Amino acid sequence: MTTVTIEQKKRLFCRLVPDSYAGALANFFGSGPTDIELARKQHQTYQNALMDAGIEVHVLDADERHPDCIFVEDQALFVDGEVLIPNVGAPSREGERPPVEAFLREQLGDEKVHLMDSNAKMDGGDVIRLHNIFYVGKSSRTNDAGIDEFRKFLDRFGYELRVVNIPGNALHITSLSSTPTDDIIIAPEGYLTAKIFGELPQGSKVVMMPEEEAYGCNTIGLPGNKVLAAKGYPTVIKFLKELGLEVVEIDMSQIRAADGSLTCMSVFF
Repeated sequence: MTTVTIEQKKRLFCRLVPDSYAGALANFFGSGPTDIELARKQHQTYQNALMDAGIEVHVLDADERHPDCIFVEDQALFVDGEVLIPNVGAPSREGERPPVEAFLREQLGDEKVHLMDSNAKMDGGDVIRLHNIFYVGKSSRTNDAGIDEFRKFLDRFGYELRVVNIPGNALHITSLSSTPTDDIIIAPEGYLTAKIFGELPQGSKVVMMPEEEAYGCNTIGLPGNKVLAAKGYPTVIKFLKELGLEVVEIDMSQIRAADGSLTCMSVFF
């Protein structure tokens, strides 16, 4: 979930890798995790990189009943000090919610935590933000009712919501795009087009990357002119460096194996 601006990225929470991680869902980029210890090392490297960037990192315990629990992005939609807790699209992941909700109530207070209507479905991975525009992916995990609920939530802030139809061979909008800076969206050819993002704020742009580097289009822009990026996507890395960003490359092989990306593993709050 990339619903916060770079200057708002000061603290986040993530969740540890369970022993059951080999059973995580894998229908898109991945074919299933095969090395739990390597996954844990990659997750720790991810945490270290965020802490090195000055981010306060909170770590929640793993839940052995839920192999996908490390992908906390889907469990919370945080906007300007308030959070909407969605009903995730995969039934097997519904039980991941209680510890996340309890943590956010403790951190933010009950008045800042809002719950989505029971008929609505949405994964936090189906949202990216560019200034005051929120792009929401209509996908196999996010339905019209979920989009309508999120639109009502955004109305309190006066923000705009735009719907992007996610192709059937992709999981989320964040599986295909991200904002490495507050003014730039990167997205892969073959999955999305620049046109679908519509008219952009002045100074903003969409930059298309090669289709084969779709996974590399998920990045995390950070304060201090830094960006986290998955290792192994040379065109994306070259572009980020040309922007003058300090690129921190992370091996994501065992995260990708479960259809996970960089943004999937944390929520800024």
